[in-house]
Amino acid sequence: MFGIPGKSAVTLTPKATAQITKLMAKEGHSGLRIGVKKGGCAGMEYTMEYVAEQDPNDEVVEQDGARVMIAPMAQMFLFGTEIDYEVSLLEAGFKFKNPNVSEACGCGESIKFDESLMPGA
Repeated sequence: MFGIPGKSAVTLTPKATAQITKLMAKEGHSGLRIGVKKGGCAGMEYTMEYVAEQDPNDEVVEQDGARVMIAPMAQMFLFGTEIDYEVSLLEAGFKFKNPNVSEACGCGESIKFDESLMPGA
């Protein structure tokens, strides 16, 4: 993992921790795997899925009973990210505060990363 010893790759707000823990218990999942894939109007999108077991190559972050697994190809893009869970009148969902994002589209679903993080840059 691209990291600093003693510092988590990602951090979770108390609301995100509570939501992940609740969903892990309800469905019997081992944790939440997050990643990135090509897509969207800005070029990349976050992926999220609850999983039954950890991939040996995942970076695992555990915080107050919540377990987040970072897919191998996403690790360099997500380092330093804070994951929150927000509820509003119109929607509820996880929000990423990622210092590696250089641009985001208006809908907030698609992102572009700093060019220095891209392989071959």
